[in-house]
Amino acid sequence: MSSENSSIREKSPAESHAEVIVRMFPSDANPAGNVFGGEILKHIDMVAGIVAQRHSQSNAVTVCMDSVNFLKPVFVGNVLTLNARINYVHNSSMEIEVKAEAEDIVTGIRTVTGTAFVTFVALDTHGKPIHVPKLALKTDDDRIKFEEGKLRMDRRLKNRQK
Repeated sequence: MSSENSSIREKSPAESHAEVIVRMFPSDANPAGNVFGGEILKHIDMVAGIVAQRHSQSNAVTVCMDSVNFLKPVFVGNVLTLNARINYVHNSSMEIEVKAEAEDIVTGIRTVTGTAFVTFVALDTHGKPIHVPKLALKTDDDRIKFEEGKLRMDRRLKNRQK
């Protein structure tokens, strides 16, 4: 594993946070007006990728998406807001948490519609994994999410070995 980025200073989760806002159109949905899950997944992957690249300051690729939960439907005309933050880092990998929220513009009602955890690996210019900056855990929430992320990462690694 390359240590090309090992000199990068620690970063807090707030430094790489990202929010993406997207309007949902008929081409994003089925005939009943429900936005396709795959369309939502695309946006989850994109916003998580922004966080991973902000944190690592390098190319980063999706390794897995887990604990994806579609809690409520998203409809044509809704504004989809995706908030993403980094929870955990380990060598070259990063766990990003994404929360999706739909807003009905007419009523102003906002509803949490989904959540996901996405794992990325940082790569150097030759496509080899590189070390990523450590997380500067500044708040109790940062520390809790880091520990929870570590447990999830340990589970992922065990499942890969099966």
